[in-house]
Amino acid sequence: MFWSLLLVNLVEAFVICGIVAFLFKKPVSRIMQRLVTDDIYTAWTKYITFAIFVVGISGGVRIWDLEKYINPSGKDNIILELTKDRWMLEVFHTVIATLQSIAWMMLVFFLFALIAYVIVRGFEMKKHA
Repeated sequence: MFWSLLLVNLVEAFVICGIVAFLFKKPVSRIMQRLVTDDIYTAWTKYITFAIFVVGISGGVRIWDLEKYINPSGKDNIILELTKDRWMLEVFHTVIATLQSIAWMMLVFFLFALIAYVIVRGFEMKKHA
């Protein structure tokens, strides 16, 4: 039962990351193309997509949290049973944790991109003046 939950969480996080990466592909590509004018922007765009998957899957599939279903814990050394209710909670928690991890990563990316855009724009204004 534990291995099924782990596999479901992994697949679920991977699918969510794929959807988010697809939705943000054009905006990230445009931002990187604007900030990095050379052909290297495609490599940076691929790196951001890779980071979405790494951050999303590592944030969504919480191995240390799933250990409670295979290792005894508490003073009674009880291993929690995977019921339907716990399955639903774990699946829902994976969705939320994956999206939350990606949201934080994208927030940091867009903040740095905004700062870089202001700097690039300032140099362009200075060059034209």
